[in-house]
Amino acid sequence: MNTSRHDSIFADGEPFFVGANYWASHAGTNMWSNWNESVVEEDFRVLAANGLRVLRVFPLWSDFQPLRKHETCSSRFMEIRMGEEPLPDTFPGKYGVDPVMIGRFRKICEFAERYGLQLIVGLITGWMSGRMHKPQAFYNVNILTDPMAIKWQVRFVRAFVRELRGTPAIKAWDLGNECNCMDKWTASSELWNWCHAVSAAIRLEDPELPIVSGMDGLSVYDNGGRCVLLADQAELTDILCSHPYPLYTPHSQVDPVNTIRNAFHAAAETALYADVGGKPAFVEEAGNLGPELSSEKVAARYLENMLWNSWCHNCRGLLWWCANEQLHLEQTPYDWISIERSLGLLREDRSPKPVMDVIGKFGQMTSAVQLPPLRRNAVCILTDFQDQWAVAYMSFILAKQAGFDIEFQTAEQPLKKADFYLIPSVKCCIAIYRRAWLKIMEAVENGATLYISSENGVPEPFYGSWSGITLETISKTNEKPEMIADDFRFVCDSQYRLSVSVDKGEVLAENQWHEPVFIKTACGRGTILYSALPVEQSICEQPGAFAGDYCKLYRKIAELAGVRREVTRNEPMLTLTEHFDKDGSLLLCAVNNTPAELTDTLYAPNWSLVETVAGTEQDSMHITLPGNSGTVLRFRRN
Repeated sequence: MNTSRHDSIFADGEPFFVGANYWASHAGTNMWSNWNESVVEEDFRVLAANGLRVLRVFPLWSDFQPLRKHETCSSRFMEIRMGEEPLPDTFPGKYGVDPVMIGRFRKICEFAERYGLQLIVGLITGWMSGRMHKPQAFYNVNILTDPMAIKWQVRFVRAFVRELRGTPAIKAWDLGNECNCMDKWTASSELWNWCHAVSAAIRLEDPELPIVSGMDGLSVYDNGGRCVLLADQAELTDILCSHPYPLYTPHSQVDPVNTIRNAFHAAAETALYADVGGKPAFVEEAGNLGPELSSEKVAARYLENMLWNSWCHNCRGLLWWCANEQLHLEQTPYDWISIERSLGLLREDRSPKPVMDVIGKFGQMTSAVQLPPLRRNAVCILTDFQDQWAVAYMSFILAKQAGFDIEFQTAEQPLKKADFYLIPSVKCCIAIYRRAWLKIMEAVENGATLYISSENGVPEPFYGSWSGITLETISKTNEKPEMIADDFRFVCDSQYRLSVSVDKGEVLAENQWHEPVFIKTACGRGTILYSALPVEQSICEQPGAFAGDYCKLYRKIAELAGVRREVTRNEPMLTLTEHFDKDGSLLLCAVNNTPAELTDTLYAPNWSLVETVAGTEQDSMHITLPGNSGTVLRFRRN
């Protein structure tokens, strides 16, 4: 990753930043054609005064590169012009970039520097909020795959970056706003070609600043389908990003927005991208998407909870969508899509909404407090053919409720060194390559603990002498299988019934048919914890799942794996992260992931509480947190 000029935003050890995605309050996406310098400056002043430090801004493609095809008889192409005028004989001009628009963009950079704002620039902004804004020249071509369209996009990027490089306020170049939405493609390699062309153009003109992906909804595995492949974005960009909207992300709009599922959506998705991609990641767009989905009060609580969890899980920052309400605008997409009109941190008169108060105060807190990376206790291995997002998301929250933290990798990546591995909800008989599975087997035989749950398959060799478990039959069932143990019981939303027998080991839970479904068995110097139920996949669409007993299974596997935390608690909705400071002290981040006040007792036999560092003040190990809030406590070893 480039490091020369972006340290204030993305580098290790830099403060968690807060900000917004910005369109001018008077004109929205028409801000460049309906330019009002005084309005834009006042927007910047007010946003900075309310505590924002980073804005993501967008040179609208159709305004900045207003190319038009000129044709003769029989629609034979003759030339491309800038509207009706020939392309000027200047560097930006011959690349079709309007110098007037460049001048206006320079102005917002001046305003940003004046008011202490840092800018992330979304370069190819063709798709925005439900409408396409592409130059007329490309109306009838696929702008992600057509060679001529890509050539002119590369030219736009080169001209724009060359004109603006070195501008102090600009801290990163973004490929563009969710460019995977601009057109269709049939394979991930087609999108790779587009991303490579654009990122190479940026690097050609500015090798210093980092490149942000800007894409929406990355996929861990390809499977030959139409997806934005996480590995491709990690290869071609420096910074990965999440756009965790409950409305649009699978398995999110299941529970109320201010409860634990959505409280961890941003943190889980961003951590997944950073861990598997091996690059820093941040929350580039987040929001409740307006009053049609939650009240202003609930939106503020949702944001505060999301901020706490994103900060303590090493996400680099969070930008709200978006800065200003657009209730008065008549143009599309605002005329089409009601949720695009009232998303702002500021009202039309620039008075702050509750979400603005929350994000501004949180930014002030994180600017003053350095939180080291969290300590993680296990590696979660994602496999092919499963719904990787569902499995990762549910595993992340269940682990948090059970009192430990996980990091992610795919089965094909080099196996991370750990004492505890999870391979949740395995699906299909070719989910893990043989060479990867042998590495996992070796780690277990050398002393690691492996938890593995099955939807309808596990890698081989597994059943038989290696695990001491034999699969007798597998079939579909109309009756949902249960897991019944001494201290927990729950139903799995699975269509498969795996009937197994145990040759060695201990049966820890059975189903309603009195068949083993949770088994502990020794393997070499290590331990296997096997679940015949895909617990993680089964709860992804189950409302209220995190109020049930599912997390007790994860608490049990953590206990059996020997996970040891410095600080523990009782309440599963109170989640903890441990951060060891340079002076040897322990910073504990405790977050209440419910909308109601929560009281619990912390247990830290080897440590003494010495102070509250940030958040709600605590004076003893018996702590109380308001709904959707958190605290950072410092402990010193006894």
